[in-house]
Amino acid sequence: MVTDRQRARAAALRTLQADGVLVLPNAWDAASAALIAAGGARAIATTSAGVSWSLGRPDGQNLTRAEMVDAVARIAAAVDLPVSADVEGGYGPGEDDVVQTVAGVIGAGAVGINLEDSRAPGGPLFAADDQVSRLRAAREAAAAAGLPELVINARTDVYLFGVGPEAGRFDDVVARARSYADAGADSLFVPGLLDLDRLAALTSRVDLPVNAMAGPGAPSVDDLRAAGVRRVTVGQAVAQAAYSLARRAAVEVIEKGTFDSLADADPFGDVDGAFRPR
Repeated sequence: MVTDRQRARAAALRTLQADGVLVLPNAWDAASAALIAAGGARAIATTSAGVSWSLGRPDGQNLTRAEMVDAVARIAAAVDLPVSADVEGGYGPGEDDVVQTVAGVIGAGAVGINLEDSRAPGGPLFAADDQVSRLRAAREAAAAAGLPELVINARTDVYLFGVGPEAGRFDDVVARARSYADAGADSLFVPGLLDLDRLAALTSRVDLPVNAMAGPGAPSVDDLRAAGVRRVTVGQAVAQAAYSLARRAAVEVIEKGTFDSLADADPFGDVDGAFRPR
């Protein structure tokens, strides 16, 4: 059952991405969410890659709906912040699949979703009209679940997967953004696009707040803000760094018998203190 607190968190998430720039270092489990919250995050966004890795799967729609809903529930229970759930392609191609996924993550405590328009990693994409129908289904499902305020971040993978002739990608994204907005999307997520001039052109051509996915070597948050970006996420980058540290530390301990890789860890009490007793 949707509570007044969940509705307030949805409203807060909507305000955060419409005013200034919302920075979201993505979480993948309850612990990462709690520590990202302790680091000053104003909201939590999940990463499907990180969630998949934590469950022993590769990224790319290899989880079941139930597995993702369970992961979102643990994350939402760990923080007193709005949570936006990366639900990949909705765990099925049809509108009914999207409806079930939206109902599931709302029941788990999420107040936002990412819904992508790729059928599979690397493409192809759903035809724009088909994705419009899926987004409308998501909006209707949110209302039916009692959370019409659900923030729908419509992801298009035109740039991420290099779909179509390069010369036509920008216009394709603009056209998709406008149709997705008409279908009820609240923001536009364009992973793979970090060219500041192109982002500035995009943010001037569409009415939706634009989400960029950044990481090492990307423009700074200030530069992205100046280009009109209103939401900055890092995708799997934090999870990737954490798991890479685990590998590097294991190599050092096993091969060298030293522990330098572990030297910069937060104190035990700080980490342990990020969790609430049950």
